[in-house]
Amino acid sequence: MRIAFLTAREGVEQIELTEPWQAVKAAGHEPVLVSTKSGEIQAFDHLDKADTFPVDEVVGEATAGSFGGLVLPGGVANPDFLRMDEKAVAFVRDFFDQGRPVAAICHAPWTLVEADVVRGRTLTSWPSLRTDIRNAGGTWVDEQVKIDENGPNKLITSRRPKDLKAFCDAFLHVFSEEAG
Repeated sequence: MRIAFLTAREGVEQIELTEPWQAVKAAGHEPVLVSTKSGEIQAFDHLDKADTFPVDEVVGEATAGSFGGLVLPGGVANPDFLRMDEKAVAFVRDFFDQGRPVAAICHAPWTLVEADVVRGRTLTSWPSLRTDIRNAGGTWVDEQVKIDENGPNKLITSRRPKDLKAFCDAFLHVFSEEAG
């Protein structure tokens, strides 16, 4: 199964990209780095520059229909940049419209708020997003992992890097189950 990892050109929290990426590969699936422009993305370790990673596909050219699921890594700047990019927001919304599972960790639900896909859903995130999620019509909970099925797709969310093991286990289970 091909699994999209959507990031902005910079600002993604490196461990929130690399740990789920490795989990996808270990499960025998194909991770695909999708970004707003071709070239490389710049990852961060909190506020410090970390490694760069090559972009596989660009939003606007990539389609949700060619993936079994979507992973949205966090980082404070990453989802803020993504929610300002109309093609990135449309790409995310398309996964919901097509009923494909989406996994988001830490600050990544900001992009979900912008895509207007949290209304009526229950999710978790970095605690500072709780008001944004509530204002967008969602219910925020403080849980390690939340799997919400109250919409057109399954939505898997987690709070922070310490939740990565549970996050990866949950989204891989759901993505595999959805692929049938």
